[in-house]
Amino acid sequence: MSRVRLAAERLAKTLERLEAVATPLAKAHDSAQESAQQCEVLGKERDRLASRVAALEEDARTLSSLTEEVEGRLDGAIAEIRAALGR
Repeated sequence: MSRVRLAAERLAKTLERLEAVATPLAKAHDSAQESAQQCEVLGKERDRLASRVAALEEDARTLSSLTEEVEGRLDGAIAEIRAALGR
């Protein structure tokens, strides 16, 4: 064989090995990009849900305060009715 042909065969084999290594790396890179995009979407969703939870917690505190106020008023009204009835 000529030297050029031997060099061409070696180059072809080297390129095959390079491709064998590069293909999984390219797939891993694509997978990493997809994972990064999913993380970004999940992060935004987490932030949205955290904001919603904070709003719901504030609503719960407000309702609790109102419930306590209504309870106090009802207790007062019941006491006034009992006093008026002479109990």
